[in-house]
Amino acid sequence: MIQINRLTNANIYVGGTNFIGRAEEVTTPDIKAIMQEHKGLGLVGNPKFFAGIESMEAKIKWNSLYQDAISLVSDFTSSVQIQARASLETYTTEGRIQEQAVVCYFTGTPTNIPTLGTLKPQDNAESESNFNVTYAKLVVGSDVIYEVDILNNIYTVAGNDILSRYRKNLGM
Repeated sequence: MIQINRLTNANIYVGGTNFIGRAEEVTTPDIKAIMQEHKGLGLVGNPKFFAGIESMEAKIKWNSLYQDAISLVSDFTSSVQIQARASLETYTTEGRIQEQAVVCYFTGTPTNIPTLGTLKPQDNAESESNFNVTYAKLVVGSDVIYEVDILNNIYTVAGNDILSRYRKNLGM
């Protein structure tokens, strides 16, 4: 049986504050590997191997000026915890058969202070908050899909601790 998933809307929380309807969009962090090339005598090619995780970034696009939001995302020396929460719907020929919570947790340090943004006639001002992200976790229903904490050397995928041996080798 074919199943189709739909994830079409979300809400954000910044520092525990609910910002429903105030953000136009949120871009959650992508997890990208650093792949290091290896050159060796006798190899017919240069394979690349996992060497770490690239810097992560996130963005919130605000649909107007909100003083409380700007206050939370304007300190370049403090991290802020953010949640993007959505509802994942699954459909089959029988209609919608399931709804699950999807939550992307991330911690980031602001890299800009949103200003008045773009001002246009008869249109809300739009501005953006950008973040350098050090922690990200994706949860679907009760399943942790991944968790990455670059400051604590944590990288898990579907419950598998990818860096457990690495931490042990470093004496952590």
